[in-house]
Amino acid sequence: MEISTAILDKLNTNSLYQTLGIRIEAAEDGKARSRLIPQPALCWPFPEQPHGGVLFTLIDTTMAWAIWSQLDPGFNCTTVNIDIHYIRPAKSDVFVCTAWSTHKTGRSSFVRADIHNPNGELIAMGQGTFRIISVDLLKR
Repeated sequence: MEISTAILDKLNTNSLYQTLGIRIEAAEDGKARSRLIPQPALCWPFPEQPHGGVLFTLIDTTMAWAIWSQLDPGFNCTTVNIDIHYIRPAKSDVFVCTAWSTHKTGRSSFVRADIHNPNGELIAMGQGTFRIISVDLLKR
């Protein structure tokens, strides 16, 4: 499915993304890229370092967009499992997450993702399994 700039702009306005500081920048052909500018209130227990759950949500969200970008209209996905490894402390004011689909079988899709800081250092990496479902997110 082609995900236009208009669709990205519309779906980036949801309250979850706004609260966490997530913005999806691109999604096409089984790949997605997002940016996180963490809100200060979410940098806990260490100042200027987002909670690991925020990074987990960034990976989960970006993975879903990677999968969604290769589905037919009227379909979406839901998370079955994600395994994440935190490589180094997330000490930055911006993070970029890239995700790519690795395999699809029937109603399951498999995807990987990395989060990097502006210096290109790997902060976290993950892999996930998603179930393909019949739900049209754009009709909501």
